[in-house]
Amino acid sequence: MSYSNHVRPVFAPRQPHGGLPTNGASALTAVATLPYHPPYDWSAIVRFLAARALTGIEHVTGGSYARTVHIGDAKGWIRITPAEDAPALTLEVADTLMPVLPLVVTRMRALFDLDARPDTIARHLSDDPRLAAAVGARPGIRVPGAFDGFELGVRAILGQQVTVRAATTIAGRFVETFGEPIATPFPELNRLTPAPSRVAAASVDEIARLGIVSARCRSIIALADAHHTGGLRLDGLISQDPADVIGQLTKLPGIGPWTAHYIAMRALHWADAFPKEDIAVRNALGGLSAREAETLSQAWRPWRSYAVMYLWLSS
Repeated sequence: MSYSNHVRPVFAPRQPHGGLPTNGASALTAVATLPYHPPYDWSAIVRFLAARALTGIEHVTGGSYARTVHIGDAKGWIRITPAEDAPALTLEVADTLMPVLPLVVTRMRALFDLDARPDTIARHLSDDPRLAAAVGARPGIRVPGAFDGFELGVRAILGQQVTVRAATTIAGRFVETFGEPIATPFPELNRLTPAPSRVAAASVDEIARLGIVSARCRSIIALADAHHTGGLRLDGLISQDPADVIGQLTKLPGIGPWTAHYIAMRALHWADAFPKEDIAVRNALGGLSAREAETLSQAWRPWRSYAVMYLWLSS
C-alpha cells in the first residue's frame, strides 16, 4: 500500500467520527483508507474483539473499534470503521501519532487481518466436509491479530482455564493498576497498555491482589521481563520463525502449548497456528483428543488458524 495514496491529513480541529464529546484532548486527526480483499465479515471480528476488549484501552461497538496507542514517544488514540463506499476500513488517527503513522497503519492492517485472501482460504478449507458448511455460511472470516504483542500475551495468560468474560474482567483490573493514564476525546479510552518494564518490576503479590493466581502472576512477570530485555519479541511485523517463538514461550513458567499457539496465532499473525488442546475446537470436531485433532488438522495447512476461527464460531 502506498501511504501517499491512502492517507489524507485533516488539519482543522474537529470532533472524532461519531460526534462523541471531547474532554480537552486534541481532536485533530489524520484519516487513512485501508483496503482489503472482499468478502469481509466485519460483525464477526468486532464481536470477537468486543468480548476481549481491555477496559480503558479498547472500546468496541457494532460499528467501530477504538483504542489508545503508545509507540516510542508517541501517544494517542485511533478509531476504525467500515468504509461506506469501498471494500476498505477507515482509520482515524490522532495528530499526536503522525510521527508513527505508517507503523500504526501496518499494525491495524495486522489487527484486522486485511491482507488475507479469503477466496484462497475458503477454497482450501471447504475441501474438508467438517468445515465446508461453516465456511459457506460465514464468508470472509478473518483471524483477529494484535496491535501490541505484549498486551496480547498478557491477555492470553489471563485467559488460561477461565471464561472469556472472567478473563476480561481481571484484565480490566490489571490495566487500571499498571496502565499509564491518558486523556483522549473518548471517555472510554483513558489508559495505555501497561509497559513491559513496569510489569517486569512488579511483585507476585502486587499482581495477585487483583485476583490473579500466583502461577499466572509469575508467567506475566516472566513474559514482561523477556519482552523488556529483548529476549522475546511478540511482533508479527518482523521476520521470525513461529516455531522458534513458540519454543521460547513454552520455556517461560506457566505457558504451555495452548497459550503459545494462541499468541502465535494472533500476535505473530501466523496463519497456521493450531492450539490442539483447545476444548472448544475439540468439541466442535466431535470430542476428539488433542492428538487426534492435531492429526486431522494437517489437511488444513497452511490455514489452520482460520479453521480454528470457523470451529470457534460454530461451537
